[in-house]
Formats: sequence, C-alpha cells, structure tokens
Amino acid sequence: MVDQHLVDIMKKLQAESKQRKFLESVELAVNLKDIDLTNPKNRLQEEIILPNGRGKQIRVGIFGSSEMAMKAKGIADVIIQPEELETLASNKSKAKKFAGTADYYLAEAPLMPTIGKRLGVVLAPRGKMPKPIPPGSDPKAAIEKLRSSVTVRTRDRKTFHLPIGTKDMSAEKLAENLDAVLKRLLTKLERGKMNIQSAYVKTTMGPSIKVM
Repeated sequence: MVDQHLVDIMKKLQAESKQRKFLESVELAVNLKDIDLTNPKNRLQEEIILPNGRGKQIRVGIFGSSEMAMKAKGIADVIIQPEELETLASNKSKAKKFAGTADYYLAEAPLMPTIGKRLGVVLAPRGKMPKPIPPGSDPKAAIEKLRSSVTVRTRDRKTFHLPIGTKDMSAEKLAENLDAVLKRLLTKLERGKMNIQSAYVKTTMGPSIKVM
C-alpha cells in the first residue's frame, strides 16, 4: 500500500501545474549531504524499475548478431549488427548522433569489449554503455525491463534529477513510482535518510513540492 502522504503530494503537484501544450514529465530532484562523492565507491549508479513505467515511450537499442537481430526485430527500436560497429566508430559525428537514438542499449556479451573500445568514448559519458545479455538469448524481457527503468547516476555531484512518470498518470501511480525510487535510494545510501538533505518533485515547467 503506497503512502497516502505521497499520493497527496502528487495530487497537489498536478493541481498546481498549469496546462501545457505538451505532456510534462514528473521529476524527482534529490540533494545529498554528508557523503564524499569524490570517492567513486560512494557514488550511486542504480537502475530502478518503476512499477507503473515511465508514462512515455522509452527507446531501447541492441547490439547483436544476425540471430539476435531477428529476435529483436519489432521489439527493439534500434538494432546494430557487428559489421555496422566499425562504420559507426569511424565517424565521430555519426557516433554522437547514434548515441541519442535510444535511451538504453543492450548488447550480446561477446560484443562488449569491442563496443567499449570503439564506442565507449561516446556512450560512457552519456551513461549509455550497453547492458550485456547472453548470446543467443531472447531479448524481449530485458528490453521491456529497460522501458520501465530509470537510472540514478550521481558522478561527483550531490544533486541529481530523474523522471518518475508523466503528468497525465494518476496520482496513485506516480506515488508508487516515487515510493519505489525513494526506498531504493535509502537502501543504497550508507546512512540512509541521513544522507538526504532534501527531495522535491516537480513537473517539467511547474513548481517544486518538497517530499522530504
């Protein structure tokens, strides 16, 4: 059962947000404290599955053999076979443009070293290095999982933002998504709630409302 307090926050957020000509995202902003993020071991990099999804289409690309390409056809948004890797890697502007064609990437595990060597310089800074999957496996479940996921990635900054849905989702569903993110964060931070200075939710262009 989701916390009614979080549901009330989401209802207030939706009520106070003006009607826009586009569908606004609902975002969570977290400010950390008493944590040394210059030390890489203290940084957060977590994928969190939102129980009610992102509220919009999330694009997933996959690097794979012809067999994998056949399995991913009609499911993945972008499919890259090994012979296309070199073409991409040899053109930096094309590689940068390619990095923006999907929100997440998967790759058959044997291709990971080549992808890291040839495209890592473009994908890694954007947090888009592929997640490995077993060669010849069915990618459908992994793709669907990514479409409902958000990534928390702090690097060396104590403030980070992540989407938890869209304004047209019900307050209850948004509250469930928020609850899932907060619970994961509290388990991953060394001192739990004591490491969070503040947390706010807001729509893309709307006011912020304090959560904690």
